[in-house]
Amino acid sequence: MDITAFQNTQYSDEALCALAAGGDRGAEEALVLRYHRVVRICARPFFLAGGDSEDLIQEAMFGLLKAIREFDPGRDAAFRTFAEVCIRNRILTVVSAAGREKHAPLNNSVSMEEEVGLPDRAFGPEDALILREEQLERLQRLRTKLSSLERKVLSLYLEGYSYEEIAARVGRSVKSVDNAVQRIRRKVV
Repeated sequence: MDITAFQNTQYSDEALCALAAGGDRGAEEALVLRYHRVVRICARPFFLAGGDSEDLIQEAMFGLLKAIREFDPGRDAAFRTFAEVCIRNRILTVVSAAGREKHAPLNNSVSMEEEVGLPDRAFGPEDALILREEQLERLQRLRTKLSSLERKVLSLYLEGYSYEEIAARVGRSVKSVDNAVQRIRRKVV
């Protein structure tokens, strides 16, 4: 069906998902348009090392598409809830992957060209060393605030593992892992 047919009627998100699962690309496009604002809101608080906000929004859109294609109405969750989880998980995975040490040469590189509008002194090796020491100091302070479970969860979370994978590795429930992540967020602030 054409996308305009879905825009002019009040199909529920769940009904559009069912149509999209049946191969209706118009229903899928209608959901993407309907959730474009949600995607932007979810992506707004994050920063992607080596990318810009549009890159992050594009990655968040991949999370939305995953939600549309994998939504199961039999799981007692509204599509909006499932979509927000998928969007945020995709964003967090991409952000944590961009921050891994294997990307350090790209993320911490210094341009050899003179930039217009920068002060006379550019970001140099000393600044990189100071920044690295400050990061290590912040990480050490954070470690003293976290319990052993929270440290394990944070480490696995930053490596890009899903809540389910973390739960399996630490021998706890997914809810316990989610609670640990929420405590970590409160302690980081």
